[in-house]
Amino acid sequence: MAFIRDNSEERTGIQIRALPDERTDFSCDFVMAYGLDETTGERIKLYKSMGYVVHFMTGISWGSYTDYLDGIYDGADHWDEVQTDRNGNRIMHGERVPYMVPTISFADYLSNKFRVIVDSGAEAIHVEEPEFWDRAGYSPAFKREYELYYREPWKPQHESADGKYKCSKLKAYLFTRTIDRVASSIKEYAKRKYNKNIRFYVPTHSLINYTQWKIVSPEGKLSDIPAVDGCIAQVWTGTSREENWFDGVRKERTFETAYLEYGVMQELVKGTGRKMWFLHDPIEDNPIFDWTDYRKNYLATVTASLLHPGINSFEVAPWPNRVFNEKRPKDSPDAEYIPEDYKTLLYNVFNTLGTFECEESKGLRVGILTGDSELYQRAYPDCCFSVPPEEKTGTVIREEQSLFDEFTEKLFKGNDEKGEIMLKYMASNGFPGFFSLALPLLKYGIPVRPVLTDNTRRFPGYLDDYDVLVMSYEFMKPDYPDINTSIAEWVRRGGTLYIADSCEDVFNSVNSWWTGKYKAPLEHLFDMLGIPFAECSAQKCGKGFVAFTKTNPCIFSFSTANADIFRKAFKSTVEKAGYDIEYKNYLKINRGERIAASVMDESFSAEPLTLTGLFADMFSLDFSITEKKVLNPGEHALLTDLNRIKEDTAIIGTSVRIRSMECNGKKAVLTVQGAGHFDAYMRIKLPFVPGEAYIDGEKCDMQYDAKSKTVLLHFINVLGLRTVTVY
Repeated sequence: MAFIRDNSEERTGIQIRALPDERTDFSCDFVMAYGLDETTGERIKLYKSMGYVVHFMTGISWGSYTDYLDGIYDGADHWDEVQTDRNGNRIMHGERVPYMVPTISFADYLSNKFRVIVDSGAEAIHVEEPEFWDRAGYSPAFKREYELYYREPWKPQHESADGKYKCSKLKAYLFTRTIDRVASSIKEYAKRKYNKNIRFYVPTHSLINYTQWKIVSPEGKLSDIPAVDGCIAQVWTGTSREENWFDGVRKERTFETAYLEYGVMQELVKGTGRKMWFLHDPIEDNPIFDWTDYRKNYLATVTASLLHPGINSFEVAPWPNRVFNEKRPKDSPDAEYIPEDYKTLLYNVFNTLGTFECEESKGLRVGILTGDSELYQRAYPDCCFSVPPEEKTGTVIREEQSLFDEFTEKLFKGNDEKGEIMLKYMASNGFPGFFSLALPLLKYGIPVRPVLTDNTRRFPGYLDDYDVLVMSYEFMKPDYPDINTSIAEWVRRGGTLYIADSCEDVFNSVNSWWTGKYKAPLEHLFDMLGIPFAECSAQKCGKGFVAFTKTNPCIFSFSTANADIFRKAFKSTVEKAGYDIEYKNYLKINRGERIAASVMDESFSAEPLTLTGLFADMFSLDFSITEKKVLNPGEHALLTDLNRIKEDTAIIGTSVRIRSMECNGKKAVLTVQGAGHFDAYMRIKLPFVPGEAYIDGEKCDMQYDAKSKTVLLHFINVLGLRTVTVY
């Protein structure tokens, strides 16, 4: 049974710094003991004694590294290795906790520090969030690294597009080098001293979120590091509620953003055999919201993740102590602890998440090209503006709305200032170039998935998983010419390519492989396609089709009318290639006996989605049985299709971990384990009609549903192994 498994499968886990208590000891597979301090070894041993597979986790761009910074570690002061902006301000994560320039010295320091983790018996090490801020790049350490890497004097990134691009590429390289050095060193130490193969993972935000927040990170380059065993997709409400543009409106679109974030993250391990966990957070870092907000967005992100069937492992709660032991909204007179019904729902979902299998996607396969290089051009040099933009110290540009309004006015009046305003708009946190291509399709029910362009040179046939690709080099550039070669070959073999690009982006001028022969890398792509470089409707190219709209894709975010223009061109292209396009206002997927679905607002229709059959509602407290589920715009569902369960005995849903189950004749005995002092529910399909149920010898509430042949048990759970008996 899917609910019964060994912890060694490591399907569900948490990261936690605190010691376990009755609310946070909910029997997932593994625990990541967070932070390196004098208690780390003790915490690792404690979690191992509780039966968990134990990992260790800490930050790689920031952390409690003052012994290194202050020279205690090696006698040298290292504060010149702190990320610094153009005004000389150090970029800090907390008090005396700066973001670091990852030097060789710092990498070796981390390698030595992590040896104690190997000695303590941890099975794996996670170094999270390799983050180099876009506005950084002015510290002495970074200048040294620049001169060593490029063999030329350092150039301030704000003075030219070429300087900006080169500094950003270097930032990604430095963290790639550091992760490679640390992972290789610690693996060699574990093998030499203990003959142990310790695993090494990198939890990281998505490429989309880092692009929005203007942070450079290796992302796709993690695939090139042999010692990395996988990643955690750090996608949650805090990243996915970042506002973006659609139909001329900037607002939070948590479900859609999360869907795209999870989509690009699975590409980091695609074709590698490496591990990927999708993260969800029942709350988020920002403590100002109430439990209704947290719950709504949590279910949106969980549903979004399940729509990507290639991943079946999850980090179910970062910092569970703040979920179950702290009040929200913080510092509010109305603050309260987590509601009891939300607590039960979370335990239900945690256990359900461990039961999914990986499957292939079905239907028309549509991708949108993304790449690490979109991180390199998130800000424009001063020379692009008549008045240089002010230095920003936060992650949100609040004047984005006024920029949008001003540009819209200039655009339709034909004012010469529109280009400068457009640059500011493109560089805003909304990341309109990408979302202007993704949201018009996603909101109309096309399950468009981000495609990591850089993977075309890593894996033969990488693009073969897609029928249609949408792309623009307006917000990214191909780092190598063979990326264009791979795209062109895919088209000639039968792929359908839609391009939107003005060919006027400032970063076309950077000194790169296309410099001299081509004004822009898109010209080279058309050479590889063997067709004229000109705007065109769908035209034949080998066995495939190519369509090109010569415009900045940001335009499609200005209004519904503009998005309609894009959708019309997209639909015409795809239909000419022989595919049928059906727009709808929802996404739905079947994963085994499970159905995940979401109905979106801002679509062409506000009609609800109605699902009929015999279902258990996995987002209800008691896994309620229903024959009709109606979803309105903005609502999500996870259902178990009971008609697809052919076994006479099956676990349908549970709030507690089920360790074993035996069913003989008219008696079922289960061993269960979960958190303490909460309302727990179990729904089980049985081959007999039960008369009573007991937990640890005490009678518990029981209801039988004849139509589904399931029994619902309800009890107040306590810590430890317990025995449930149903007669």
